[in-house]
Parts: sequence; structure tokens; C-alpha cells
Amino acid sequence: MKFHVPDMSCGHCRSSIEKAVAAADPTARVSFEPQDRMVQIDTARDEDAMRATLKDAGYDAAPA
Repeated sequence: MKFHVPDMSCGHCRSSIEKAVAAADPTARVSFEPQDRMVQIDTARDEDAMRATLKDAGYDAAPA
């Protein structure tokens, strides 16, 4: 699943998102497109759960 994360702007943001996703699903894989502020998450969890995970980490995310 892919999300647009408009507030993602630096390496610290990336690290925070990686940690939050790993806490929700340790087997998830996360990739970033920083120039487009996009995050791709490969996980067995559903999209709503991942959006909630990103929101809890302080990042609003919209499906892309």
C-alpha cells in the first residue's frame, strides 16, 4: 500500500515512520520516495491500521 505523507520532510521523519511501522508489524517492509513525500508499506495489516499507525506517529497520511 502507498501513502502520501505531506509532513514527511527529513531523515528524522523517515526514522519515526520506520519505527512506528515496525512496532505495528515487525515483518513489514517500508520504502520511501522523499521527493514526492510518498511511503510504500508492504504488510499483512490492513490500510486503515497502517494509516492509524502513521497518525499515532504524528503523520497524516492519505492513500495514494
